[in-house]
Amino acid sequence: MRVLVLHSDIPPDAPPDEQDTLIQAEAIAQALTSLGHTVVKAPFSPWLKDLKNLVRDTKAELLFNVVEAVEGSGYRAAEAIAMFDKLGIPYTGNRSEPVVTTCDKPLTKRKLADAGLPTPPWTTPPEWSGIDDAHPYIVKSAREDASIGIDDDAVVRGRAAIRARAELCAKLHGGHWFAEAFVDGREFNVAVLEENGAPRVLPMAEMRFEDWPKEKPRIVGYTAKWDDASLDSTHTVRDFAWAKREPELDATLRDLAIRAWNLFGLRGYARVDFRVDANANPTILELNPNPCIEPEAGFGAAAREAGYDYRELIRCIVEAALENRNGN
Repeated sequence: MRVLVLHSDIPPDAPPDEQDTLIQAEAIAQALTSLGHTVVKAPFSPWLKDLKNLVRDTKAELLFNVVEAVEGSGYRAAEAIAMFDKLGIPYTGNRSEPVVTTCDKPLTKRKLADAGLPTPPWTTPPEWSGIDDAHPYIVKSAREDASIGIDDDAVVRGRAAIRARAELCAKLHGGHWFAEAFVDGREFNVAVLEENGAPRVLPMAEMRFEDWPKEKPRIVGYTAKWDDASLDSTHTVRDFAWAKREPELDATLRDLAIRAWNLFGLRGYARVDFRVDANANPTILELNPNPCIEPEAGFGAAAREAGYDYRELIRCIVEAALENRNGN
């Protein structure tokens, strides 16, 4: 096929989390080419006329969606998908509605809670109601991913500290911020891939905090993800071996991931992030409907653990897009 790989329009001075989109796009393009497809890469334009002209000029038969942000806003990524729907050709990944919902983290948590799925308590401005002053909270962006604004100072106690941190982050990074009860426990990233019309949970990675300073919050923050030389990065280790030792927890996380996938009507591929407390109680932190699929990132690692090489992962994503176009 003729495949158009569309990625976010990244300026030269963009931070590492945005530059990563270009790395993904290149890896995907190479995999598609090795599968025999004709590939063109291009930045996404938020103008429908421009997109229609690009599709016409490239004679694209499939869009591979790597648009993680529109004009710098991750929350606006769903606008690209809404435009894809007007083109009449298949595209990879999720539809716009679940992307809009899951990119609003407080709304996602409300839907999880209403469906009886476990998620940590949360609070939003301006009331900041329901705060337990005895419990730590982590202040997070309500609509952006990539751990923007997540560092050691993001974990705070008390309404005044939560409000101050949220106001500081809004000043530094813009956007909306909320607070979630901090689960001081284990962290799991669960990759889910659509295969033959059904979600398949890939081997689940635990992010282990090795030789972690006692006073340092156990979080995978911005530095851990985007500064490979930092302590935060070198001391957070992806581990798949835990599942054989803990089959009950493995089964529970798999079940919850599938239930979350079905609740939000996801398709293609997605990631579900969990925290598990000291009593082995899992909670869903958030869902990412457009996770990074760069070969060395978490989704790619889970696929390798499942026996896929990168080309096979990309092939599965393409096949799911074609099946969904046919109404499956």
